Amino acid sequence: MDSDAVAERLADELENFQEIAGVLKPSSGAIPKLEGVDIAAVSLPLQGTAGGDHIIFIDFNRRYDLARRIEAALQEGSEEVANRLRECRHRAGILLADVSGHRVTDALIAAMLHQAFLVGAYYELDRFGEITTKLFEHINQRFFATTRINKYLTMLYGEIWEQGRFRFISAGHPRPMVFSREYGRFVDISEDRLVAYPPVGMFPSDAGLSERVEAGRLGFKQPYTVNEIDLLASGDILLLYTDGLSEHAGGRYFPVAVEATLARVRDQPAEVICERLKQEVLAFEAAADDISFVVIKKN
Repeated sequence: MDSDAVAERLADELENFQEIAGVLKPSSGAIPKLEGVDIAAVSLPLQGTAGGDHIIFIDFNRRYDLARRIEAALQEGSEEVANRLRECRHRAGILLADVSGHRVTDALIAAMLHQAFLVGAYYELDRFGEITTKLFEHINQRFFATTRINKYLTMLYGEIWEQGRFRFISAGHPRPMVFSREYGRFVDISEDRLVAYPPVGMFPSDAGLSERVEAGRLGFKQPYTVNEIDLLASGDILLLYTDGLSEHAGGRYFPVAVEATLARVRDQPAEVICERLKQEVLAFEAAADDISFVVIKKN
């Protein structure tokens, strides 16, 4: 087989694999509809239709049968679980992940995370009435046991309340940014509200898991804790993103140009803000990585 034929065959195989990866990588789910906040998102894979970035939206009201779960909890005599499930009606979950690298094959690792998270979420809601840090300890341990040290992922999972409270955990992920409508700029957030842990799968968990866990070469990961920040005023914007945005154009775009864009479109709906930010990111310089971001605006 000559070199041209080999190249053509490899191109066909890559196109076929992109199609497979696009099918295997699950949908992010419907963007949550939540009274008091406006949510929108953009994901731009570098290679074709699938890459290492992934977003999962949890609209508790639409994705899960909360009424049935509340009734089941009450029948079992668990008023506490029922109350927590009722609280889920007033918040939404967002998971943003970034697999190291930006090849098509990295979409498969993102798919593994997607399935592990959603299956675990069903169990957590039935048992606890909410998603807890224990789920992420188990996910971290599974990835540590099954992936190589040079293939890890960063992850941020957070829940936004109707009144603008955002509670989250971060595993090596870029920190959230809050843009103040009043001041027209990003505002400082106390470091003790931005605690981050190593990327998922880099260190084993040691948080009272029911399975036998042995220390890695560098020991255990500290147990996850939950951070909390607030969107205090109407029009404030919470920005979640992957490092494809923060490192775009060698770091020359973020945060200064992002801040300027948000200042220009701060009075627009979240979807319009996302679209404008996408346009300006790509106009500034061609992307060199997958780029994803989520805009949460307080009404």
